[in-house]
Amino acid sequence: MNVKDSEVEQKAVKLARQIAGEQAVEVIGVNLFGRGNRMLLRVTLDKEGGVTLEDCERFSRSLGLLLETEDLMPGSYNLEVSSPGLDRPLTAPVDFERNTGKLVRVTTRDKIDNQNFFIGRISAVSASFLRLSVDKKELEIPFESILKARLEIEIK
Repeated sequence: MNVKDSEVEQKAVKLARQIAGEQAVEVIGVNLFGRGNRMLLRVTLDKEGGVTLEDCERFSRSLGLLLETEDLMPGSYNLEVSSPGLDRPLTAPVDFERNTGKLVRVTTRDKIDNQNFFIGRISAVSASFLRLSVDKKELEIPFESILKARLEIEIK
């Protein structure tokens, strides 16, 4: 991605957050892919209770109109608006807090208890670490050590 694409992406984030505030959804991610006439702007949304197809459609229409009005995207592009899914990635402490009590899969950079991969329930979150309940044992995982984390799909 070149500097111009980065500027476009930053402006798209600002516009997406503006619409999100109006529509009571949260922007989880905005990514710009491709070049020239083959650009894809991908926006991921979430909200308490989950994002519906109608939420995505409404957001897409609003953002599409705003992008056209602002003439932000050079040439033709595709706009993709979606939810993060049931097995959504967790990237910020607030994501972990919001999902306290849920089952997660965590991969760490550094070994903790001689391993780098954990599946357990989020039992607590602080500013600097995640507490995970794994096999009736509590582990503290520093956020700076987490490479990847995502919710595990549970069928009840």
